Amino acid sequence: MGENKSVVCIGELLIDFFCKDTGDNLVDGRIFEKQAGGAPANVCATIVKLGGTALFSGKVGDDPFGRFLKNTLEEINVDTSMLVLDDVNPTTLAFVSLMENGERDFVFNRGADAFLNEEELDKEKLKKAAILHFGSATALLDGPFQTTYLNTMKSVKKDGIFVSFDPNYRSDLWKRKKSNFIELAKQGIAIADFVKVSHEELEIITSTDDLNSGVQFLHQMGASLIAVTLGKEGTLISNNYKQEIIPSIKVDSIDTTGAGDAFVGAMLYQLAKEEAIKNVLVDFDKIKKITYISNKVGAIVCTRVGAISAIPTLDEVI
Repeated sequence: MGENKSVVCIGELLIDFFCKDTGDNLVDGRIFEKQAGGAPANVCATIVKLGGTALFSGKVGDDPFGRFLKNTLEEINVDTSMLVLDDVNPTTLAFVSLMENGERDFVFNRGADAFLNEEELDKEKLKKAAILHFGSATALLDGPFQTTYLNTMKSVKKDGIFVSFDPNYRSDLWKRKKSNFIELAKQGIAIADFVKVSHEELEIITSTDDLNSGVQFLHQMGASLIAVTLGKEGTLISNNYKQEIIPSIKVDSIDTTGAGDAFVGAMLYQLAKEEAIKNVLVDFDKIKKITYISNKVGAIVCTRVGAISAIPTLDEVI
């Protein structure tokens, strides 16, 4: 493996307000804890905690919440030079409560992340990256950022940069619009070199509950390397020549928040160290090793509370 080149993660950075009144809905809940959230930010955090270089690209409000988020990333050495502070739109906020029946009560106040436009992207930094990761849960929603997101994916692919895509389906965000999500996710999959999906996302996008058929469907759309995360069962990895379920380690899971993002971050951290990433895609033995370590990172995150704070260092994994 060579030097660790940069990974740019583009998408949302937001505040999660978690209700601390266990079992209450958002009507009755009174005490909320502020935490940094956003899947691409979690991926960045994983890469830097493992020892890599990651840049976050997105938009927050130029307000106390936006500055808190910027500081949170900088404290763990994520490069925030591509983070835009918006003086018009406030930072995106999510309010979440886990009710007694196990369901989530969820309110989403979308703000600045929806308004990142192409002119605000640092094109030179994008071209220097080894990998661009598109793992936003909100980018495919309506808004100016949707166009920025898909156009950027297409343009960096033309420049020969390795493209990673996680459609990051959130049922709370796509009520009555699931067909829109499927259409837009397929556009991303057709561009990407590496696609990570959960088993649920694979079923939604491909309309089949058969793992093998679903994976072949994604390959036919254009994806070279596919990872289907299967929870405690591990990860099905496929490079269109071979596929195998790589087992995870056994852990006592207490909080799965951010585990999928940690898995992606670990995959990208390892791929970014390769001299020629696309050559690795045909080396199935190497892909299996990379996936096993990534499974381990995701599993460790499940044993700790929080998303960013739960991410291990490389010494804890190897």
